[in-house]
Amino acid sequence: MTAMPQQGGKLRRLTKRSEFLRAARGNRAGRPSFALQAIASESELPGLGFTVTKQNGNSPERNRIKRRLRAAAGACAGAFHPQHDYVLVGRRDALAMPFGDMVKDLTKLIERVHTDKTTTPRADGHRNKR
Repeated sequence: MTAMPQQGGKLRRLTKRSEFLRAARGNRAGRPSFALQAIASESELPGLGFTVTKQNGNSPERNRIKRRLRAAAGACAGAFHPQHDYVLVGRRDALAMPFGDMVKDLTKLIERVHTDKTTTPRADGHRNKR
């Protein structure tokens, strides 16, 4: 597996379809420009994968979205938890979003996928089980 040297830590690259499908079964959090999927893994280094569907534009646009997501992930490399795999699912809004906002959103989403989501508060004070 290829290690991606980043500031603040190293990340391993997810390349196999099975790794992406496994991450899709984990916790999810989203923003208009991208979504983050995360699941615990056996590997010591955090794994990171990127995907952008054809619905998000032609090949140059999809590649630009992935480049921006890789750069944002590199800026947040220290925030990724060891023994977890992450997949960033790019959306078209990532092309127009300021880079600083992408980094802030990604940092928040990393925190969100690691919070306990077993119960959610309701307006009437009861709690829903998920």
